[in-house]
Amino acid sequence: MSRPKKTDPVNLAERVNLTNGIIERLTCRTDVKAQAFLRDSEAPGLRVRVTNTGAKSFVFESKLNRDTVRITIGDVKSWTIDQARSEARRLAVMLDAGVDPREQVRQQLADRLAKKEAAAAQEEADKVSALTVGEIWSVYVEVRRAHWGDLHYKDHLRLARPGGAKAIRGTHGRGVTIDMPLYPLMNKTLRDLDASTVEAWAAEQAKTRPTSARLAWRLLKVFLNWCAEQPQYTHLMPARNAAGTRKSREALGRAKPKTGALLREQLPAWFAAVRGLRNPTVAAYLQIMLLTGARPTETLMMRWEDINFRWRSITLRDKVEGDRVIPLTPFVHQLISTLPRRNGWVFASTRYLAADPKNIKRRERRALAQGKNATAEMIVQTSASGHITDPGSSHAQACRTAGISHLSLHDLRRSFKSLTEWLECPAGVVAQIMGHKPTATAEKHYTVRPLDLLRIHHERIEAWVLEQAGISFERPHANAQPIHTTA
Repeated sequence: MSRPKKTDPVNLAERVNLTNGIIERLTCRTDVKAQAFLRDSEAPGLRVRVTNTGAKSFVFESKLNRDTVRITIGDVKSWTIDQARSEARRLAVMLDAGVDPREQVRQQLADRLAKKEAAAAQEEADKVSALTVGEIWSVYVEVRRAHWGDLHYKDHLRLARPGGAKAIRGTHGRGVTIDMPLYPLMNKTLRDLDASTVEAWAAEQAKTRPTSARLAWRLLKVFLNWCAEQPQYTHLMPARNAAGTRKSREALGRAKPKTGALLREQLPAWFAAVRGLRNPTVAAYLQIMLLTGARPTETLMMRWEDINFRWRSITLRDKVEGDRVIPLTPFVHQLISTLPRRNGWVFASTRYLAADPKNIKRRERRALAQGKNATAEMIVQTSASGHITDPGSSHAQACRTAGISHLSLHDLRRSFKSLTEWLECPAGVVAQIMGHKPTATAEKHYTVRPLDLLRIHHERIEAWVLEQAGISFERPHANAQPIHTTA
């Protein structure tokens, strides 16, 4: 019998002893999508499959519970004939035992996938476990920023800031800033931030700066509560908030209640000193704070569109209720009317004169800002925010001039409340003007005071304060229009 040529077709109807030559001669029609199978005579169920693209592979085909089972063993280029026969026999044994090899393959794939996912999860868990408090703190601040006010957001940044930055004042001659209270915790991993660590931190911080440490501790406690609610950090958190122990709370102590406030007999000296300040914008700001009882930032953030001169009202950005409308009393009306409209802020930062700002030293610029030694050429100099930024230093100067113990800006708000006690004003009226939340049920749900009712009491308070300060003030006509300058 002559040896077949490479071009001779293979008879697919018969079982053959597979050889490399026969496999090479195996073909399939190429005009349509199709496949052909050549059966092996040595290993039951072993076949060679060829497709219309010319791809050839070993496959195993048999019956299990009257269903056809076909499994691809591998490419003919990768598997030898003997290896394919051994694999086919193994699969045949499994079928005889009633085991479906396809299920075994699926299980193996599922196991490999599960192991891969477990390894990825463990790798991610290891990464999370290695995260420092500072890294998670940055994520927390950005996530919660939309729910905070600007000052609260800045507190989170400030109290976690490292030291070492160059500073001119407030460093007691060191020349660089010191680490802020939360910074010592920022380099620790969240897993290591346990109760004993926080307690040791609180005891150390309480030695030098208990007030800022108490604020930092409160921020830290809320931060840890947030971490406990996040699925990716839950496994790193102890059962109880590490900052909520009694020992850390006692180490920081309790804040003493503030009692700073202007006395009635101090009003003449205070008004005289404030009205004598070189900067009229700051002078107006301080007087308006005292006469309205508003918070320092609320007053500072007043814009011209918040002032309704027609209906004599001021809209304040209340940190509790969002917006609060209070009366525009006559003297406050006059103070605001004298302020120039430099930009959108009512208390815009001061313009001053300078020949060449680049050649003026810090001390000289400060002198020029107070109106000293100005030249003829106009150069606009304002703060980055556009409004005054440090009225506290001017107020401290005014207190020294008046011979009054130092009062903070918030003490002026406390002074407003304290001075109203002389007039026996309704507590609910004063609370509504100041933006305090009502406490009693009737006050919260049943008492509605319109602006004109508040105005009656507020104007009486203002008139009494001015009288005690010895300031003669002629109330303008109700329909008078304000006059604004544009310095």
